[in-house]
Formats: sequence, C-alpha cells, structure tokens
Amino acid sequence: MRDTSPTTFWDGLEQQARQSLLRGGRLRRYRSGEHLCYQGEPADHVLVLREGWVKVWMTDPDGHECVIAVRGPDELLGEAGPLTGTARTATATALHAVTALSVPLARFNAFLGEHPDAWPKVFGSLNRRLHQSDTRIMALGGRGGAARLALFLLRLAADSGRPRPGGGISIPPLSQAELGGCVDASRETVARALREWRSLGLVETGWRRTTLLDPEGLRAHAETYDPREFT
Repeated sequence: MRDTSPTTFWDGLEQQARQSLLRGGRLRRYRSGEHLCYQGEPADHVLVLREGWVKVWMTDPDGHECVIAVRGPDELLGEAGPLTGTARTATATALHAVTALSVPLARFNAFLGEHPDAWPKVFGSLNRRLHQSDTRIMALGGRGGAARLALFLLRLAADSGRPRPGGGISIPPLSQAELGGCVDASRETVARALREWRSLGLVETGWRRTTLLDPEGLRAHAETYDPREFT
C-alpha cells in the first residue's frame, strides 16, 4: 500500500550528497520517550531520521498535547525553523528507540551550497508536510471521531505503513491516547472504534501496535458512520 518510489529526503539524495551530509553531522541515538527537539527552542540544527519513528506534537494554550504528525526513517525533521529563522514550532518525541543524523545549521547551509540539487528535496519535504496537514484538516471536517480515526489510519498506512509478514499493514507505534490526539477524539472513542473494528476483522491491535488487516473494508465501514456517533 505504501508507495515505494523515492519520496523521502534521504532517498532522494545522490550518494555523494549523502556522504557529505554524514560528514557534516553526527549520529545520535534516542531512547523511547526522549525528545529530539522542543517547541520554542532555537532552531540551530536539523535532523535526518535513520531508524525509528517519532511523534511531532504541540502544546495548546491550556497545556494539552496535540499530536500533529508522525515521522519515520529517512525523513527530514526540524528544517522549517532554520529555513525561516524562527524557533521550533513543535516537539518531536521518540516513539521507540530512534537513530537520527544531527546536522548543525551552519553545516546544513554549507551542504545546501555545495549540493544545490538537494534544495528540491528540502522543498519536497516541506510540500509533503503541507499536503499531509491539508489532508488531516479535511479529514477532521464534518465527520465523527471514529470516521476521522479510520481515515487517519488509512492515510498513515499509505504514507508510513509497513507490510506485515502473514498479511496486513502495520502503522507506526502510537498509543490510543496519541491516536486520539491526531484526530481530535477522546481515548474512549478510539478504544470503542478499535474494539468494533477488531470484532469485524478489520484491524489487529496490541500495546502501541495497530495493524490494518482489511484497509478497503475499513474505508467502506467508516463511510457508514453517522457524523454524530463516536465523537
């Protein structure tokens, strides 16, 4: 279900550019739950995720966490701040053990000067973020919480899913509370929806583990929801 064409930042780079970027940065390892960068801090470096998944989240004025995205291997992270000269707009937290290439801003700028062909890859990364954000906003409008969750899972499977041996598509390891934060739904709504979908054979779940067994069946089932249900 996942497009296997080179779409990530790292995949799009030539081998020489990759080696140059590796020389300009250093590989760092993060434990599950450790922050890679913080909302509001100076944007003095960029990261290229090499292994593992992170959640990107913001804190609203009331102090509530809102998950806005999930990023995975070979994706560029934290590039918007350095490019615009502004502070970080979100926090990135490791969902499990993560390895990332950390590149100081000055070295990243030098890399772009030496390898101008990398600029389209940076803009491509930003464009994908905007598209994913637009898709998420559209999915939130006029639908109940369960339908929003179904569409989010389908989108996440398409963007970041991994085929599971034996069938199904596994999505990044998000908890029920985090899934709720992604679609503006309560944890109870997420739990009820997943319980129903498990009984129908549409998904399989475990601790921080969700596998779509029948994506098209899930899409068709989500279209039957009344917008007033499972909000």
